[in-house]
Amino acid sequence: MNATLFLFGLGKVFFGIIVGAAGIFSASRLLGRMIRWGDTEAETKRGNLAAAVLEAAAVISFGVLVQHAVTATFTAMDLAYRGQAPHPAMIARFALYGLIHVGVSLTVGAFSLAIGAWIYGKLTRGVDEMAEVRKGNVGPALVLGAVLVVMALVTAPGLQMALEGLIPLPTLDRDEMVAPS
Repeated sequence: MNATLFLFGLGKVFFGIIVGAAGIFSASRLLGRMIRWGDTEAETKRGNLAAAVLEAAAVISFGVLVQHAVTATFTAMDLAYRGQAPHPAMIARFALYGLIHVGVSLTVGAFSLAIGAWIYGKLTRGVDEMAEVRKGNVGPALVLGAVLVVMALVTAPGLQMALEGLIPLPTLDRDEMVAPS
């Protein structure tokens, strides 16, 4: 049994739980303010299925975006500390870079999703999607939710590459790694 690998794995699970719970909740609130969708919790409590559908799509979208941030953080840190014994400074640096990655990811993600929703709103003149969602109309909520998920899927790879550039990685020999084209 490799105790170090096991402990680092548990640390990554804990980090993922924190990011999943706190990060996505915060980013969802930020996105809600950006696209002015009101109090989705109150809407959901009163039975507004459309608001719940849109909120679920936002959570899925942030999950897609944050998955790439977490993956980029773990990959970069694994590469940066390859072959080294764990020490407190390493853990502190890992936590710092992880928080920076997730913060950047959620902020950029919220802006990306808000821009996608805004562009979609401009393309559908005559339909105020958010007003329809507040009325409980599920159709516009499903379509706008799909727009959010697609925006997350198409922006996530670029976000992952940008995040990988934030960590000072060791210089590798040419045959060890080829930069993406």
